[in-house]
Parts: sequence; C-alpha cells; structure tokens
Amino acid sequence: MEEKVYALGERYIGAGLSEGTIVLDKVPGNALGAYLDGGVIEVHCNAQDATGDTMNDGEISVFGSTAGYAMRGGAIYVRDDAGYRAGIHMKEYKEKVPALVIGGRTGSFLGEYQAGGVIVVLGIGSEDRQPVGNFCGTGMHGGRIYLRTEHLPKDLPEQVSARKADESDMAAAAPLIRRWAEKFGGDAKALLASSYYLLTPNTKNPYRQLYVTN
Repeated sequence: MEEKVYALGERYIGAGLSEGTIVLDKVPGNALGAYLDGGVIEVHCNAQDATGDTMNDGEISVFGSTAGYAMRGGAIYVRDDAGYRAGIHMKEYKEKVPALVIGGRTGSFLGEYQAGGVIVVLGIGSEDRQPVGNFCGTGMHGGRIYLRTEHLPKDLPEQVSARKADESDMAAAAPLIRRWAEKFGGDAKALLASSYYLLTPNTKNPYRQLYVTN
C-alpha cells in the first residue's frame, strides 16, 4: 500500500514503519524513517538531518540531498549530495549490512565511527576533485567506503587504509550502484567503469575489537 503524505518539516515521519510505502513531496523534518523496519520511503525533494536514524531494514530514496545516520540495516539512496557526518555510526550484524549510496559529494566526517556497512560516493559532477570533505572515516573501525574518484583524500586519519578498488572489491558495491542508477536514471555501465578508491579500517586499529561488526 502506498500512502502519499503532505507534510512540511514534521519529524519522525515513517518511524518504525515495517511495511507499505510513504511518498513525500515536501521537505520532512529530522529523523525521517527512524527505526525503519522494512517499509519504503520516497522523498521527492531534499530531506533533513538524521534520515534513517538507526533504521533496521527497508529502503529510503531521496530525490535531492540528505545524510543517513546510525544505520544498522536497509539502504538509503541519495540522488544528489549529502551533508556533514553522513553514514555516522553505521553498523552491521550477520545478514544485516546497511548501505548508503550518494550520487554527488559529501561534507566532512563521512563515515565517522563507522563500524560496518557500505557507503558509496559517486561524486557525479565533481570529477575534477575529491568527492568528500575533510576527515573522511574518522574513528572508522568497520565497514567499507567506496569513492568514485581519481583523487584520493589527502587528510585520511591513521586508522583508515585506502587503495584502488579491484574487480573483487567492487562485488559489494556494484549491485548498489546499479540500484542507484535504476532509481535516478544514471548510467550504471559508465559508473561501474570508473575508478574507485576503497577505504577500510586499518587492521592495527585497537578500537575494532570493542564493536560487533559481523
């Protein structure tokens, strides 16, 4: 069942939703889809902070800009940019592997304290520069970040390792990129043919043992 919601600035829309679809045409308030547990939310404009806060399952699509927060399952697809601290505190457990795919650029502190899950930044329109702000992966101790770019960020923290992604690395990202392209009309073939950097936690990171990541 699809429900079209006419709301402007209201918080917690779709909180805990386990089934059905909510479609929004006005900018919602903070914590859209908080604790989402299987439902689907489509936002045909921008969304505000804490989108998908602690979501457990389901899917959120934003035909504009936003930032995911503390996901533990499900997927968020963003057509345009994401703000500061997108993907903060993402985590995973067993079959629950959250995903955040961003079509444009992100602000600083992408993946801060990331403990699991997959973040993909396509950087469309920013091919001449790095697609993320400063301090990408600060406190990262799990998960993966894929950056579509030829420009490796120069200020990565010591606990983050970076390398060019190879074909086997891209196996986890490719279905997410295809899904993003399907939703927003992108060229999946061209996106997948691009160069990506893969960011992962440094295996010597002493904080990793404190968190459940698989």
